Amino acid sequence: MAQPKSTVVLAYSGGLDTSCILVWLKEQGYDVVAYLANIGQKEDFEAARKKALALGAKKVYIEDISREFVEEFIWPAVQANALYEDRYLLGTALARPCIARKLVEIAQREGAQFVAHGATGKGNDQVRFELTCYALCPNIKVIAPWRLPEFYQRFPGRRELMDYAKKHGIPVPVTPQTPWSMDENLMHISYEAGILENPKVIDHGQHGSHRAEGVSGPGATGSQEHPQGVPVKVTNTGDGATRCSALELFVYLNNIAGKHGVGRIDIVENRFIGMKSRG
Repeated sequence: MAQPKSTVVLAYSGGLDTSCILVWLKEQGYDVVAYLANIGQKEDFEAARKKALALGAKKVYIEDISREFVEEFIWPAVQANALYEDRYLLGTALARPCIARKLVEIAQREGAQFVAHGATGKGNDQVRFELTCYALCPNIKVIAPWRLPEFYQRFPGRRELMDYAKKHGIPVPVTPQTPWSMDENLMHISYEAGILENPKVIDHGQHGSHRAEGVSGPGATGSQEHPQGVPVKVTNTGDGATRCSALELFVYLNNIAGKHGVGRIDIVENRFIGMKSRG
């Protein structure tokens, strides 16, 4: 239990877990500063700001970290040909340290001793967030509600979280009929939980917003220049337009590849703590 008026900076997404955690932290006596990272996901950031304030956040930071995500995290991974278990391109794994770095920066700016996240106690994100935070600020205190008995005993499942959200007037995009979770950034989008945990479910393409669709015409072709293992320039052979900045170039190429389903996989991964998860 926190001392009254202690400040915690919450890595906030606006989804079910972090929306409920924001309200729960307020119940515990914390002043909550919400931090939402713009890392290329399709999001109404102004609506997310208003929602966090309505739920009781005393301040909301929305930080665009897309450029550093590409230049300092994605490009080094591309240069290293980094793959997990020969398949996973690390879309979520690379984003978490980038997000956590800004989380620590905001905590230091606010003079907050605490940071919090909504990662579960069975996944990899808790490790990614916390090791980054401790590496950058060894004295920081991390609140991980999903590992606290007073939280997980009160909310043993998503149903209880949704009941809590309904009771407190928290609008969330998850319903009992669609209880999977999604992570999206400018590099990738991933889905897990719900029906995806059933290995008999094969065709779940309707859940993806980046489905492969036919693309024709000169806009789908181009030439690239990539010294030192990363692209530095792409030219559309149809209209001659070029893109040279890391962020613009990456988004352009990823949009073309995504329309053709490039990089789409179905995987059962081995998590850091030993559990398996399908996504």
